[in-house]
Amino acid sequence: MTLNQAVCIVTGSAAGIGAACAERLASKGARVAINYTKSEREAREVAGICEAKGGQTIVVQADVSSDEDCRRLAKAVETKWGRIDALVNNAGTTKFARHDDLDALQAADFQRIFGVNVIGPFQMVRAVAPAMQKQGRGAVVNVSSIAGITGTGSSVAYAASKGALNTMTFSLARALGPAIRVNAVCPGFVETRWLKGGLGAEYEAKKQNYEAITPLKSTVLPEDVADAVVWLLEGGDKVTGEVITVDSGVHLGVTR
Repeated sequence: MTLNQAVCIVTGSAAGIGAACAERLASKGARVAINYTKSEREAREVAGICEAKGGQTIVVQADVSSDEDCRRLAKAVETKWGRIDALVNNAGTTKFARHDDLDALQAADFQRIFGVNVIGPFQMVRAVAPAMQKQGRGAVVNVSSIAGITGTGSSVAYAASKGALNTMTFSLARALGPAIRVNAVCPGFVETRWLKGGLGAEYEAKKQNYEAITPLKSTVLPEDVADAVVWLLEGGDKVTGEVITVDSGVHLGVTR
């Protein structure tokens, strides 16, 4: 896929990985839909950065857990630019809770987390699929997590949701080919404000531990994830149904 003038939707792109993806796409000349749920000011700041990099933007408020919002977002983008070439399902949520504290999570927590992390991406794919199928080509990248592979991360509910997202990636890649490619990226410890806020006082210790145990001796930056996402859109024309880890090798379980 040539990203110059391609029309791309990035959900949850007001900050962090989503913002990095939007900015990277804009630097390639893409037309980018910046999506936010609550952070309009930050979303518009990201849009300004994207436009300074040479991309065109539209800013759309939508909650991906709402099917109506997903369809409205897709319609707004297709109305503006006449097509949809790529979808980056980045919007996500969690509740930070120790895995061994089973009372820290309730059914409502699972329902909310799965609503955003699993149902949301499905609804977004469903919303953009007709435009992509009409064009005969499109690509989806789901931003998952190493937690979905290893059963680690911020909570049991979060890990389970990302595991489900990975499985759904396989299902949709099989169902939507040959017109639409569907892949996932699984980041490890990403240095974002979101993670820092969630871990609080534990952030620095966990960061240092991660750096110590990974083969590459490093955490991950949002830009590292964005590079993988962009490659799957731009360079992976024969790649579908893949789950790619971007985690400095932590999934290898190697310590030394």
